[in-house]
Amino acid sequence: MTENKYEHTSKASNVNALKNFDPSFTSPITNITVPVGREAILTCTVHDLVNFKVAWLRVDTQTILTIQNHVITKNTRIGITHTEKRIWQLRIRDVKEADRGWYMCQINTDPMKSQVGYLDVVVPPDILDYPTSQDIVVEEGQNVTLTCAATGSPEPIINWRREGGKPLFKGNNGMEVFNYEGAFLDIPFVTRYHMGAYLCIASNGVPPSKSKRIIIIVNFPPVISVKTRHVYAAMGERTMLECHSESNPNTVNYWMRHNKQDTKRIDFVLGGIYEPKLEDHIYRMVMKLPLTIHRASDYGSYKCVAKNSFGLSEEIIKVFPLQKTLNHVQLEIPVLERAFATNETSQQYLSDACENRNRKFFTLLLCLIYLRRFLIL
Repeated sequence: MTENKYEHTSKASNVNALKNFDPSFTSPITNITVPVGREAILTCTVHDLVNFKVAWLRVDTQTILTIQNHVITKNTRIGITHTEKRIWQLRIRDVKEADRGWYMCQINTDPMKSQVGYLDVVVPPDILDYPTSQDIVVEEGQNVTLTCAATGSPEPIINWRREGGKPLFKGNNGMEVFNYEGAFLDIPFVTRYHMGAYLCIASNGVPPSKSKRIIIIVNFPPVISVKTRHVYAAMGERTMLECHSESNPNTVNYWMRHNKQDTKRIDFVLGGIYEPKLEDHIYRMVMKLPLTIHRASDYGSYKCVAKNSFGLSEEIIKVFPLQKTLNHVQLEIPVLERAFATNETSQQYLSDACENRNRKFFTLLLCLIYLRRFLIL
């Protein structure tokens, strides 16, 4: 009976002793921001805790997470540590988006004391396969809209660029635009020069940024260009005819010419050299035709042709005899040489020689060359 009385007196004295202490929070809980997948640590600092207890709760669900050193929740990612029963840290490993919210640190005084802190979970951007655009094939002249959809927290910003630093398009002021911000990239009236890789880049300040490569393929009929449409060659001389074509898709390329006996008939010309090259998704072809003039019938028109499923393009190169022009030039050379062969050569004599023959282009050219040499001397 005496022992029971002693125990009762001891408990009463403990209660009275607790009443003499008033635990308090030393500082507020600091709100924290943590990337998804990392560890979050919320810190609650308490003064004069004595035999009172500290608990952590999830505010939105009113779930008790920890009491003193014990983890109450079944969430295995939750942990609790303390330093001298003064600094209490709630630890959440492998943070997920669902962990975002308010957390309460509570002291079991009467009335209860508490303070809250906020955990913000940030997520690096990720580009969604749908509805983000895939590689696209269009015909020249059509309108194209590229779409880029991304998730993340904070909400990502979308920027568009082209590979190789090429311009995206021309603005209303005619200036080339190299960077564009927005989920949708509109390209009206696409041409072959819009063909290539476009980069959709999503960023929100949380590394790493994410990008996706979208390729625009533009189909267009072949286009042929030539360095010269007129070629001069002497009998027995070897020359090279050359055409350049570009297209998408690839082309069938060949050389043709009219039949001398039957002008309505067009023959294929064999022996062509074809040098293909793929640049920026554009098929380029150098078409060469080695030609040796063996007979008069080798002169005439030669046609280079490029053809694909979207159209056909052709150019004509005409081969002319060079003999008459050479004979004419040879007749004029002795006159000029005689002018320089005598000691009585004068500028007036040379001028007369040029003036009498100034209707001939090559003669005039030679006159100017000799006149320049005469003036330098």
